Amino acid sequence: MTSFDNPKAIRHFQSICDGCQDLVTRFHTPADLKLYTEGYLQALRNCSTLEQRDQEKLEGLIERWILDPSSFIDPNGGENMGFFDKKMI
Repeated sequence: MTSFDNPKAIRHFQSICDGCQDLVTRFHTPADLKLYTEGYLQALRNCSTLEQRDQEKLEGLIERWILDPSSFIDPNGGENMGFFDKKMI
């Protein structure tokens, strides 16, 4: 994955990932995660918290992260089936 130079960007990336993991454990859909991340990123844009380059990098990384099933592996090494349940696909 791409790395960040800005500690604020790292904290925001981790916060988004933690929030998405929480939503997944409560069986939210991929559309819910996309809505959550878009809202979070829009709030960052509105507050001008990050420089443009860091904002764009964060947006691209989050989009790829959500689409990667390996992002949602539980602590025991198994995939979180709430998110990638075959019934949902």
